[in-house]
Amino acid sequence: MSGERLIYLPLGGAGEIGMNAYVYGYGPKGKERLILVDLGVAFPDMDTSPGVDLIMADISWLLKRLDRLDAIFITHAHEDHIGALAHLWPALKKPVYARKFTAAIGRLKFEEAGLPKDTIQVVAARPQTIEAGPFKVQFVPVSHSIPESSALVIDTPAGRIFHTGDFKRDPSPIVGEGWDDAMMEEIAAERPVKALMCDSTNVFSTHAGRSESTLKGPLSEMIKGAGGMVVATTFASNVARLKTLAEAGIAADRSVCLLGRAMKRMVSVSTESGVLNGFPRTITPEEAADVPRRNLMLIVTGSQGERRAASAQLSRGKYLGLEMKQGDTFLFSSKIIPGNERGVYSIVNALSEKGVDIVDDNNGLYHVSGHANRPDLEHVHRIFLPDMLIPMHGEHRHLREHARIATEAGIAAAVATNGMMMDITGDVPKLAEQIEAGRTYLDGSSLVGALDGVVRNRIRMALNGLVMVTVILDEQDQPLGEAWVETMGLPEVGKGNRVLAESMEAELTQFLEGAGRKVLSNDDKMDEALRKIVRQVAMEEIGKKPEVVVVVSRLASE
Repeated sequence: MSGERLIYLPLGGAGEIGMNAYVYGYGPKGKERLILVDLGVAFPDMDTSPGVDLIMADISWLLKRLDRLDAIFITHAHEDHIGALAHLWPALKKPVYARKFTAAIGRLKFEEAGLPKDTIQVVAARPQTIEAGPFKVQFVPVSHSIPESSALVIDTPAGRIFHTGDFKRDPSPIVGEGWDDAMMEEIAAERPVKALMCDSTNVFSTHAGRSESTLKGPLSEMIKGAGGMVVATTFASNVARLKTLAEAGIAADRSVCLLGRAMKRMVSVSTESGVLNGFPRTITPEEAADVPRRNLMLIVTGSQGERRAASAQLSRGKYLGLEMKQGDTFLFSSKIIPGNERGVYSIVNALSEKGVDIVDDNNGLYHVSGHANRPDLEHVHRIFLPDMLIPMHGEHRHLREHARIATEAGIAAAVATNGMMMDITGDVPKLAEQIEAGRTYLDGSSLVGALDGVVRNRIRMALNGLVMVTVILDEQDQPLGEAWVETMGLPEVGKGNRVLAESMEAELTQFLEGAGRKVLSNDDKMDEALRKIVRQVAMEEIGKKPEVVVVVSRLASE
């Protein structure tokens, strides 16, 4: 094994929540065979990524080493773990392995994108083993807030890695498999765990995690006591919660209607793949319109304030003929993901203006997390007793706290954020290399690199406004007429009630009339001079320096 090394490289999901993408490698330095675990998305916001549809990891490091990448493994079907697969797979073109439900979701995405869906291969749970280069990989069932979530046992010549994926210690999650201590103990006894790569999301929650099954009673009581129509929202992928909510609605003598494409898809795929049984009968929006409000419950998408989801549309007015009114109840059976507060509170306030009663998670009474809390994480540490622990799936503060807890328990630990390649061959993790770990944006139908400047320029235009300057020169490089200016995102008038565009045009024309041919004939000098004048005038008139586009048209001589 001399000269061989085992590496771990997060490209996304380490130092942030979302956009998960983790690389493992084994072999001679710089020639390691590689596997990729998960390929997810993060969601944009107007402050940092205006107009962007999705954010994904930058895979350029992998693309330069495609001949060494053997396989892609997807742990579960949450968008932050599978959402980038259909967008980035055409550049990778490697076999994808996932369990049945996750594969079904992935294949739907591939089908919509016109990609070969059979590329995604269905794998059974452990003991089935997939060999990919020097790696032997098993899917280990864990409980989470979506069916068929899996941890990965990754066996290598240098030792065993246990990659937890997203998990919680819930033995009775209603839908899907529960957490099984006996199975984990068996894995730990079978071969020493060299490295534990562990979910860190709830490391600051000091109480033991609660089971999904504990919500049934409180939700049933709340819905039974509510007046008017009840509308509930949760994560579309939390199929167990959808079932609990639907059953509570039926028990309260309410017909149940699902609203939202993502929610209907999750229930449909869960049923077809066999992970969901006995989901109550639902009615269509057309049928719901004829049901008395006191006997109707809607379960809708949009728990995180998404503008186009059913929750937001109901808050703004009618959606598919249905409307919320005074005396109705709206339940958030979910927690707000940090960064989504503005969108959620916008919905809450809009519903409040309608006279709708808002019920939140009530300190966990109506929602439980899909991630392990600190006592559960410590329990997992004790089961596996790894040589080392590298926290993942969390912001930097989560990773640091998780590493501290492990270190205090006598486990070697290191904080590894996106781009930090860790050598985990020895007894302690060591930084081997720092690579550029950027982002890729889905902007409409185009993939745009973070360094391409598209989003940066969009932010600058949003902050500063835009001025377009047009100048026409004749065959002798002399101005034909005056310069003219168009402005966007700027006030029309400046100081002294002067029209901003006219002030700019006057200064530009004065410059053109006095400029020599040496300047007028040089595009770079013209661009620099005109841009400087526009920004000076704007600063004097309105106190801002806008983005400037200069167009110089030259008439060709005949």
